[in-house]
Amino acid sequence: MKILLWHVHGGWTDAFVRGSHEYLLPTTPEGGAWGLGRAGRHWPGSVREVAPEDLREAEPDMVILQRLEELEAVERLLGCRPGVGIPAVFLEHNTPKGDIPTTLHPLAGQSEIPIVHVTHFNRLFWDNGMAPAVVVEHGIVDPGPLYTGELARAAVVVNEPVRRGRVTGTDLLPQFSRAAPLDVFGMGTAELPNALGLGVDELTVCGDLPTAALHAELARRRLYVHPLRWTSLGLALLEAMHLGMPVIALATTEAARAVPPEAGALSTDVDELCAAVRLLVEDPSEAHARGQVAREVALARYGLPAFLQAWDEILGQTAERTRIPAASERRPQ
Repeated sequence: MKILLWHVHGGWTDAFVRGSHEYLLPTTPEGGAWGLGRAGRHWPGSVREVAPEDLREAEPDMVILQRLEELEAVERLLGCRPGVGIPAVFLEHNTPKGDIPTTLHPLAGQSEIPIVHVTHFNRLFWDNGMAPAVVVEHGIVDPGPLYTGELARAAVVVNEPVRRGRVTGTDLLPQFSRAAPLDVFGMGTAELPNALGLGVDELTVCGDLPTAALHAELARRRLYVHPLRWTSLGLALLEAMHLGMPVIALATTEAARAVPPEAGALSTDVDELCAAVRLLVEDPSEAHARGQVAREVALARYGLPAFLQAWDEILGQTAERTRIPAASERRPQ
């Protein structure tokens, strides 16, 4: 089928577009949140860039919604209402915010559009109301077992850590840096050393790298640290596990299910996690052994084939229960 979706979350989209469908990505000359298109990514030829004004003629069969504003955008661009005139699912990437655990999902009051959560934790903590709610766990395009661990340093991947602060566990980085020097990758990290008062021997900013380059650099570090307190399961964590890296993670949100202790260390006690960091930095053999466990777990639970199969099932079920109008019905009279 032809699936319309905006390029909102690059890592998730990278896995989703590896399926057997045709993928229509709205594209504008200025790019940005509503017209990013392929953004130069090496995706299959089944991923087509389409100008917003041409979407109606492209006749998508299904839409994957990821932002509330897309409900209006689809109706305006296609002339039909998501969930009624065209099959639609809402992909919820995020943990709830606000009065947790009673936060009502914005689509909780309807039943036409199912909510697809990326983690079981998210489905549990959102109040989904009358909306059908299912989980399709992340799938990762396997980068291969690239881990060498040659650098006795810890890698961290986080976007905008200064702005997001406690959400991303930014305040915990000084404590981790005393256990091992940190190399931090991601967007908006330039001001991190000044914000935390850390020197280059404690924390080095490595910037926002293309995916392949990021994987190669992560794999050289001895271990991966995941300090995030309240966020959906980070794809960088799962990518590090695929690389064969041992991972140190706070036992919060879905990480508590995704990371077995044998793959590194998992705890809400930061002192305990820092002790594990020191152990792995000092013992490369132990780091390699735990990294092998991490890769085995990641391949079994977050492999691409199971992810794509689960999505095919969701898409098929949604298409069956939603009346699909003929193309002529979608055109304005």
